[in-house]
Amino acid sequence: MFGSLNKRFQDYLVERRSRRTRLVTKDGRCNIEFGNIKYSNHFAFLADFWTTFVEIRWRFVLFLFIAAFTLSWFIFGLLWYWIARSNGDLTWQNPESDHTPCVDNVVGLTTAFLYSLETQTTIGYGGRAITPLCPGAVALIIIQSLLGAIINCFMCGVILSKISLPKKRAKTITFSDMAVISPKNGSLCLSIRVANLRKTLMIGSQIYGKLLRTTNTPDGETIIMDQVNIDFMLDAGKDNLFFVCPLTLYHVIDKSSPFFEMAVDTLHRQEFELVVFLDGTAESTSSACQVRTSFIPQEIMWGYNFLPIISRSKEGKYRVDFSNFSKAVPVATAHCAYCFHNIKGNHHHSKEGHDNQVFEVIDINDPPNVTKM
Repeated sequence: MFGSLNKRFQDYLVERRSRRTRLVTKDGRCNIEFGNIKYSNHFAFLADFWTTFVEIRWRFVLFLFIAAFTLSWFIFGLLWYWIARSNGDLTWQNPESDHTPCVDNVVGLTTAFLYSLETQTTIGYGGRAITPLCPGAVALIIIQSLLGAIINCFMCGVILSKISLPKKRAKTITFSDMAVISPKNGSLCLSIRVANLRKTLMIGSQIYGKLLRTTNTPDGETIIMDQVNIDFMLDAGKDNLFFVCPLTLYHVIDKSSPFFEMAVDTLHRQEFELVVFLDGTAESTSSACQVRTSFIPQEIMWGYNFLPIISRSKEGKYRVDFSNFSKAVPVATAHCAYCFHNIKGNHHHSKEGHDNQVFEVIDINDPPNVTKM
């Protein structure tokens, strides 16, 4: 029991340490903070207030939603109370029996607040109503109606924008937990898997990667976050992916690849982060979105290949088994990219085949339709 708890605690510490060291988390969030920003630059967030409102957390949006309406009701309630007081409509002012108030049944601060609320929300219970004898009251009800409509439009726009953010669509696109390195089509490749969990397509999908690492230039300059382009492709190309089912994307490790100098025994001692990006447009909303994830050296498996996950049933339907989405099996792979291109037979694992466990054989009993001449 204590052994399992200790293992879980150690795994938790390793995961927490990897989260601190990576720039992009597995779910796509950027682990970066800004310091020593000039005070004047903070006003830029107020100048671009719409983006600020859309990007803040839901708890602050709800607080601002409640505060905006409640504060406007209370402020206009004070103005209605001031108008009633100026006209002598309040109870403690002892108005005469034939006195005509500016607003019927507004005789105190509470009733003034209730009238303000009913006016701005267009409830109109009928117990309190404005009279045409006070021009100031007529002007105030016009101002409150216009301002209330502006607040309604603004807050509804913020909430709808937050609900329809493209990053929410990105939650239904997932990457494999690990990346693998194995031979593919006569080349040594680094492969990852990506899946669209919705049946609606991502139009114009493009995928690419950046390798982040610390490098030293010949001039002695240390670049903390040096970015190297990593190209990913499919057998059919790298542009306009047909994203109807999970795809296996691969990067060819050739002499121009930054992985060419790595080997199976040195990979996990490297310090780098592979950030993978997927850009596309949602078919249902026509909104562009970007999905991000990252892989550190401990999440790249050398000499492994992904298990097959797509099969076809006897009914002719294609089936995707997500239980094997991130599972990999060892395959015959060279110890390094140089060995793969120059030394034959230097394999990290034995060469074995692996069957698709979810594939169903289709028996065809009908004779072929042959046309005789």
